[in-house]
Amino acid sequence: MDMRAPAILVASRPHGETASIARLLTEHHGLIAGYVAGGRGRQLRPVMIPGNCVEVELRAKSDAQLPFARVELIESRAPWMTEPLPAAAIQWACTLTVSVLPERNPYPTIYSGLDALLTAICHAPSARGWLSVMVTFEAIVLRELGYGGAKPDPTGDLNEQFEAFRQLHRPIRDYLLDSHARDVMAARKTLGEKLARMIV
Repeated sequence: MDMRAPAILVASRPHGETASIARLLTEHHGLIAGYVAGGRGRQLRPVMIPGNCVEVELRAKSDAQLPFARVELIESRAPWMTEPLPAAAIQWACTLTVSVLPERNPYPTIYSGLDALLTAICHAPSARGWLSVMVTFEAIVLRELGYGGAKPDPTGDLNEQFEAFRQLHRPIRDYLLDSHARDVMAARKTLGEKLARMIV
């Protein structure tokens, strides 16, 4: 593997003393994991935030080897990670993506949908501007992974958008997540609780 591409960082976990294992969603190569030397160091720590848009360079001698990754920040989502509702939305979108997509299978529609969702979360004045985009993104993920069905209607006021969001809870849990649903769905439950408090 030898590639360079824009990517969305969807997960990062510590590895050793200072490195990180990053999982990145690219448009044409799908979800890819890479070893980031110094990923937990002072210089790269602000880059290794889930939701960030980065330029990634991946190199590996064979397909069986975990690639070495170099990442450069394109757009930071860090300012929104200090705000509870946007942070919960970004966390859920990234958690869903990294939990359900198989490695190295391209899903360009999911990539563009996630990019649009993160942009909406970070630039809309409130959840009224991005909740419908969240519902659309979740429906895209279900459809692209073979669980299409009745398309939710996320239009209308915030209450109607929230109801569309609630209706997708069971299909996501039962079809996409199956055995590890409880741990992953905790992020969606947290987001739902924050949205419910805002609507009341």
